[in-house]
Amino acid sequence: MGVKLSGGPNTERKKVTVADFSRMKTHGQRIVMVTSYDYPTSIIADDVGVDSILVGDSYGMVVLGYDTTIPVTLEELLPVCQAVKRGASHSLLIGDMPFLSFQISEENAIRNAGRFIKEGRMEAVKIEGGREMANVAKAVSNAGIPVLGHIGLTPQTATLRGGYRVQGKNADSGKSLIEDAKSLEDAGVFGIVLEMITEEVARVITRTVSVPTIGIGSGRYCDGQVLVLHDILGLYPKFVPKFAKRYTDLASTIGGAVREYASEVRQGTFPEEKHVFKMDDAKRDKLDLRQKS
Repeated sequence: MGVKLSGGPNTERKKVTVADFSRMKTHGQRIVMVTSYDYPTSIIADDVGVDSILVGDSYGMVVLGYDTTIPVTLEELLPVCQAVKRGASHSLLIGDMPFLSFQISEENAIRNAGRFIKEGRMEAVKIEGGREMANVAKAVSNAGIPVLGHIGLTPQTATLRGGYRVQGKNADSGKSLIEDAKSLEDAGVFGIVLEMITEEVARVITRTVSVPTIGIGSGRYCDGQVLVLHDILGLYPKFVPKFAKRYTDLASTIGGAVREYASEVRQGTFPEEKHVFKMDDAKRDKLDLRQKS
């Protein structure tokens, strides 16, 4: 059965909350999270029952064409958040705080996180960084805004860590990541994204902290998984991460459809008679007389 793009409330599903994340970890129920950057895909993701939708700063790369997530601004993400909110009624909605929207000061971080909630209509925010950002995460959380942490590969500061590399490949790195996770837990985050961390370290972190872990390229033992929707759909042919799985190849499908459309336009076979609108005979006769005069 196909997905109905209703965009309306589905009374059969309960609204997912931050508290549900904790409950799901306790009961061993895997958390499903995807990214979405527009109204149509948020309807689809929400209707099929994902637990959470992240409006990620990856929007800058997969939609706007930036080389990294660094250029993405809060002003660019807020309208995207609003569009996603209009399509999703049940998934927990999380806004990804972009580079320099939270690093300057705790006050600035609270203000910008508040904009995600008030203007973007998100229900939580994601903040990258470990121990060095624990005070910011705590300040935002204490202000009444739920915070999802993010450690391991943190794209906003990847250049400081030698690029996009797997984290936790040795004992020292692994211990540091565990301390990062504990610091964020103490700061009051409701969950932690683990990105490109070795499976062994991710497993220890998941067992150590009481909050759920959401893996992306961090193996099989996290409490949930998140993937960029464009990677799932095969809509971002420029680069496919090793950890991502393509469940379909929409780039080829879309390319084929556009190629066929272009061919029919050039050959004059589109539009056909069934695609056009016509006047009734009386009005056409009047038009013809007017044209002759």
